[in-house]
Amino acid sequence: MKSVSGIALTVLLAAAGMAQAQDFDLEALVAAAKAEPPTTVYAVTGKIVDTAEEFNAKYGLNVTGKKVNEAGQIDLLIREHEAGNVTGSVSLASDVAVIVTDLIGQGVVESWAPGDIAPHLAEGARDPLVVVSDPHVWAYNSELGETCPVSNVWQLVDPEWSHLVTMMDPLDKPMYADWFNQLGEHHDAAMAAAYEAHYGKPFEGNSATEAWVRAFANNGPLVADSSHVSDAIGAPGQAKPFFGMLSTAKFRDNEDKGYKLAICTGMQPFAGWLYPGLGVIAKDSPAPNTARLFIHYLLTAEGIAPQSVDGKVPGDPRIGLPAGEASGITAVLGEMMVWNTASSPSDLERRQDWQDLWMTELKR
Repeated sequence: MKSVSGIALTVLLAAAGMAQAQDFDLEALVAAAKAEPPTTVYAVTGKIVDTAEEFNAKYGLNVTGKKVNEAGQIDLLIREHEAGNVTGSVSLASDVAVIVTDLIGQGVVESWAPGDIAPHLAEGARDPLVVVSDPHVWAYNSELGETCPVSNVWQLVDPEWSHLVTMMDPLDKPMYADWFNQLGEHHDAAMAAAYEAHYGKPFEGNSATEAWVRAFANNGPLVADSSHVSDAIGAPGQAKPFFGMLSTAKFRDNEDKGYKLAICTGMQPFAGWLYPGLGVIAKDSPAPNTARLFIHYLLTAEGIAPQSVDGKVPGDPRIGLPAGEASGITAVLGEMMVWNTASSPSDLERRQDWQDLWMTELKR
């Protein structure tokens, strides 16, 4: 039962959320945007092109969607800021650690959440604003059976799985090195518990996560780009398919290519992790209202639909995922590691350490 003070606090927070929603005026934002020049939005997905066109059709504006990878977005945002010539007003799903630690901290970009939607977002997804999350899951080939052959990450360091596990390279995809850090900083006890569950004895050492990363790299995993990871796990007709980790967006290969990708549920300590797709606005944008309106659009079911169909989880939990989403991630969300953006400075500071460990220990 809540205390009187707890009830009062809940009422105050609810009232604050209502006031914030009442202060937000979508019609005024649209009107202000119409007075601004054309602008560009950057995202890691090519679907941003169609999203921008649909946004333009809805609001009568002129926004260009441009696919740019994580590192490219950071470079563009910094160079445009330093040159005083900002053309990219919105950045979506770039490098979380760099965005939070460097770009927001140095005033290159800012986070903004619309008042009518912010109260519905998870507390940790409001500042910085998480527009969408990209699930990276442990997956297997279901052609040989409906049950996942792995139930614990420590199995992946045993001889049985030597050279039979695949994922993207932490040296090319820093989010994977940051994932190691998130595990080590927030979930090392869970990694140690998984060790004891697998080996029947307590973990002895300073960091179960570091020990696992070292042993995993030593077991010869196949590192590749996302397409080759999907091929290695999901392609039909394999006598001994790979097990591995990939984004749920690749589960569209099940329909497009006849693949047999399936999420490994019941995995200790997690079935995967949710990488936050931050939506930030360039601080010196000549079209700040257009940028805010675009952020608002991405937080709606209509605006995020092109991504949610690929298993990207909308920031607003009221939206959910479409029934036809290929991976079935909705049923597994409770088993996923939730990313802690407050640890971004540590993720960035320790990124090179994790990459060095990986590079040193990796056996081909």
